[in-house]
Amino acid sequence: MAAVSLGKSGGARKSGVPKPEPSEFWNGYCRRDVVLKMENKEDVNCMEVLGSHKPEGDACPPEMKIAPSMLSCDFARIGEELIRMEKAGADYIHLDVMDGCFVPNITIGPSVIRAMRPYTKIPFDVHLMIRDPLRYVENFAQAGADMISFHVEAESDVEETIRSIRRLGVSPGLVLKPATPVSAILPYLPMVDMVLVMTVEPGFGGQKFMAPMLEKVRELKKISREKSLSLRVEIDGGVNEETVCQAAKAGVDICVAGTGVFRHPDAGEAIRTLKENARQALL
Repeated sequence: MAAVSLGKSGGARKSGVPKPEPSEFWNGYCRRDVVLKMENKEDVNCMEVLGSHKPEGDACPPEMKIAPSMLSCDFARIGEELIRMEKAGADYIHLDVMDGCFVPNITIGPSVIRAMRPYTKIPFDVHLMIRDPLRYVENFAQAGADMISFHVEAESDVEETIRSIRRLGVSPGLVLKPATPVSAILPYLPMVDMVLVMTVEPGFGGQKFMAPMLEKVRELKKISREKSLSLRVEIDGGVNEETVCQAAKAGVDICVAGTGVFRHPDAGEAIRTLKENARQALL
C-alpha cells in the first residue's frame, strides 16, 4: 500500500498528491498534538481530533451532538445544503453510503463525497452500508471522510477493516443493525472510537424510532465505563424532538437527524431544539 499522510480534513491521502488549500478543508477541530501522533502512527483515539465532548465533573450534562443526514437533503442543491447545515450549527455531517446489495438502496460513493468536501468545515461521518467495506475504506478516506463506520454484519474481516481505517488516519466505528446484539462487537470495542446503533432498519429514511434499541446504548455505555474506554455511541433513525429525550437519558452522544432538520423551515432552530430537549431530559 502506498504511504499515506494526513490532509487537513483529517482524512488520508496518498503521498505525492497535493494537499488541498486550508480554506477548502481545514475543519478547525484538529489539535496539532493529536494530528502529529496520528502522522507518526501512534495509537490515538481519533474522536479527540473530532472534538467529541467529555463532561467536566458533575456540573452539567454533556451536549448532545447532532449529525444531519444528507440522505434527507435536496440532492439538486447539495452544496447549498451543506452550507445551510454548517450555518445551522451541525456538529457532524452524516453520509449514508449504500451499495444496493447489503441494503436495498443505492446512494453515493467516494466521488460525490470528494465533491462535497470543499463546501463545509464540518467533519464527515461516513456510514458504510456496503457488503465489502475493507475494499473501499481507502477511497472514502481519500475523499475526505473523518469518521468511517461499517457494519459488523458485512463480509469483510472486522479487525482488519478497523485497522485499515485507523492506519488511514480516520476514526473507525462499528454499526449494529436492530437484530444484532452488542455481544457481536464485544471483542472489537477497544479498537474503535464509536458504535452506531441503528434505531431503524438501515436502507431508507423516514422510519419510526425503535425505542428498544436504546437498551443496546445502555449496555455499551456500561461496558465503556467498566473497561475505561473512550467510546462514543451514536444512533441513527427516527430521531425527533421527542425521541432525542429518550436517547439522551440512555446515554447517546451523537444523534443522526434527517427529515426533522432538513425539512424544517429553520434548520438552526431544529438543531437547537434537539440539543435543548436532550439537555432538559438530563436535568
